[in-house]
Amino acid sequence: MTKPTFIEALRYWLKLGFISFGGPTGQIAMMHKDLVEKKKWIPEDHFLQALNFCMLLPGPEAQQLAIYIGWLLHGTRGGIVAGVLFVLPSVFILWGLSWLYVSMGDVAAVDAFFYGLKPAVAAIVAEAVIRIGKRALRNEVFITLAALSFIGIYFLHIPFPAIILAAGCIGYAGSIYAPARFTVTTDNKYIDPSEYVIADSRAAEASTAGWRHSLKVIAICLPLWFLPIILLGFLRGWNDIFIDIGLLFSKAAMVTFGGAYAVLAYIDQQAVMQYGWIRPEQMIDGLGLAETTPGPLIMVTQFVGYLAAFYNAKGLQPAVAGAIGGLLTTWVTFTPCFMWIFVGAPYIEKVRRNVRLGAALSAITAAVVGVVLNLSVFFAYHVLMPAGKGFDWYALVAALIAFVGMIYFKRGMVPVIIGSALAGFLWKTVV
Repeated sequence: MTKPTFIEALRYWLKLGFISFGGPTGQIAMMHKDLVEKKKWIPEDHFLQALNFCMLLPGPEAQQLAIYIGWLLHGTRGGIVAGVLFVLPSVFILWGLSWLYVSMGDVAAVDAFFYGLKPAVAAIVAEAVIRIGKRALRNEVFITLAALSFIGIYFLHIPFPAIILAAGCIGYAGSIYAPARFTVTTDNKYIDPSEYVIADSRAAEASTAGWRHSLKVIAICLPLWFLPIILLGFLRGWNDIFIDIGLLFSKAAMVTFGGAYAVLAYIDQQAVMQYGWIRPEQMIDGLGLAETTPGPLIMVTQFVGYLAAFYNAKGLQPAVAGAIGGLLTTWVTFTPCFMWIFVGAPYIEKVRRNVRLGAALSAITAAVVGVVLNLSVFFAYHVLMPAGKGFDWYALVAALIAFVGMIYFKRGMVPVIIGSALAGFLWKTVV
């Protein structure tokens, strides 16, 4: 395969930033379909191993996966472009919607347009679970791990990191005591690494693994991470609300493992209950906006930061304060993601061909299928049973049409998303 030029990759990441609806599950599904199946930029097993690593990190795993793949393609600049463009469209879209929200008092017009997106995303996620599951669950052992993972997280509410750690340990032990069941090779009907771009270009990147490289990345990223907070502290004082916003969301970037939903639970606890910056219903409205706009679901933090500063910052016009609060929140939420990937990815690339580590990662991949299924069920439930509104029959029909269109008629995600959005808008405003 011919390696894509930097400009070709840039165009893809920008397009993804505008169409990446549906939270982490939908975004990962889109990247898998585009990068593994259509463009053949990265092989299946490599994609899933990178995803496993990203899901072990704090913060938004979908954006981190984009950074990882961008880095594999074009080094540091490729990772930066992929990570920035993945979130940049949603930054401006949510900024505008936040202003409309506080100016008009509701999001009814926005809700009418985006209503049709949710069934499409539910269909995309369901299709992704089927597609990824068929390829990752290659024998009964991995199927069992996926089932146990789903039961553990959905019914028993076992923490995500505990599930992943247990799966990794099972895979590692299995490579010793039952290698035939746990050791997965790539010479199967699904994967031919020679057909993929990154199979040829990744080796040079693994050579950057080392403590000098890690310290260099940390020495650059840490000051960038905290620079806005320090500048605001000197300008407005260290007891200002902007300092509280910066520190809260910086802490969230470090301690919230388990993806966007773990972040949302933590932010709800802090911003609503402890600080009292926003009301519970405003948090729900922000989540609704984040779920129906492109970009990571964690972009709801920008909405929270915008409202917190809009209502509580002193000495500034509310709209100006909100813009600063929202952008500060976004900066401290996403900047650490680049540090995690640029430090850790070279080590993952260096050891990914280790047989025992590969077995551990394959077991983790199986567990991740169960976790993704959990997210799919969670998302589908809330699409079909919106809070306080009963069963949504339109959403069911629209989701089934979108699912059939992708599975049987091979329709792309972009036409499905656009068609579903227009149909939903007409249903809400005309019918």
